[in-house]
Amino acid sequence: MAVDIAALRDHFPSLDHGLAFFDGPGGTQTPRPVAAAVAETLTGPLSNRGAVSSSERNAERAVTEFRAAYADLLGVPANGVVHGRSATQLTYDFSRHLAKDWRVGDEIVVSRLDHDANVRPWIQAADHTGVTVRWIDIDPETTELDLGSFERVLSERTRLVAVTAASNVLGTKPPLRTIADLAHGVGALVYVDGVHYAAHSQVDVPALGADLFVCSPYKFLGPHCGVLAAAPELLETIEPDKLLPSTNTVPERFEFGTLPYEMLAGATAAVDFLAGIAPGAGVSRKERLTASLRSLHEHEAGLRARIEDGLRSLGAAVTVHSKAADRTPTLLMGLEGRDARDAQEHLAALKVVAPAGSFYAYEPFAALKLENPSLRVGLAPYNNAEDVDRLISGMASFLQAPLRRSRTRYE
Repeated sequence: MAVDIAALRDHFPSLDHGLAFFDGPGGTQTPRPVAAAVAETLTGPLSNRGAVSSSERNAERAVTEFRAAYADLLGVPANGVVHGRSATQLTYDFSRHLAKDWRVGDEIVVSRLDHDANVRPWIQAADHTGVTVRWIDIDPETTELDLGSFERVLSERTRLVAVTAASNVLGTKPPLRTIADLAHGVGALVYVDGVHYAAHSQVDVPALGADLFVCSPYKFLGPHCGVLAAAPELLETIEPDKLLPSTNTVPERFEFGTLPYEMLAGATAAVDFLAGIAPGAGVSRKERLTASLRSLHEHEAGLRARIEDGLRSLGAAVTVHSKAADRTPTLLMGLEGRDARDAQEHLAALKVVAPAGSFYAYEPFAALKLENPSLRVGLAPYNNAEDVDRLISGMASFLQAPLRRSRTRYE
């Protein structure tokens, strides 16, 4: 079932301002049903969770429905769904939880492809515990992970492998199942940053081979929060520091303080909205998600091809760094002799939103010697062909404009 893009766009009030948004990898626009779910929950009646008053039951329902929605989206049991303020916060929390069992002589593996949120927490936890950090390198010719470097550093001492499911700047989707199988072969856990991946692919956490998988609903039309998914049996083996009166039940022992019920309701509404975009003949929410996400993937793939054709027409002045065979509809580019911040400003004046920066991808930029800042163009479900044509037209006019004075790096 094809996506009715005109009907889809009608749900997004921000599109009424005439902006063409290509900043989806940093966070998507919000549809009305998500905003309404937040507002309706927040304005109550609402109390702390319980079963006596309607306000208590409303809070309880927000939590229960959130866990059920993300169980459907991510392919784990509902009691394997953990809420967090952000994916970064969840990763920091779990790096501390897991590091309790690390000992001097143990090793962990992180990747040069990852957003710093799936690198620095693990390095810092390793520093605190005397654990050795090993690296998976990037092949600069393909922007793929170098699996040979992974096999060389993997050993019986490896306790954890932290890797992205998709790069937030290059779009590269590494062979996650292969990496997970190798890691599991030496008894290591696999922690997957799925923040960018979940915005563009259907997720099945067990099929990917991830032991712990983290994502961010605001990357796929929801509010600002994070979600961690894992098998409940694994979560039972992880002991966080927590308040004495707080529950020790999984997954709630990882959620500190009173939950933001309105954010949970908005995150649930985002899943329901995705499931309704192109549901086909699906009856269950999981079936409707499968059909809708498949249709969205085809829609975004078509637009990505249109962008790539348009950029090629601009000639050698544009260098696209995203080269992997399997990748998301996200393109990082350099502009010959020009500052990407100038391109961002030029496009913004034309109501085209495409940011310049390094986007917390410290390791990929260093490993590939990429210019910082670079221009990033990423698609979201509401983008259409007219958006793409405006982007390419704006890039063409920028490249034809006189060069601006040079800037300092931090100007």
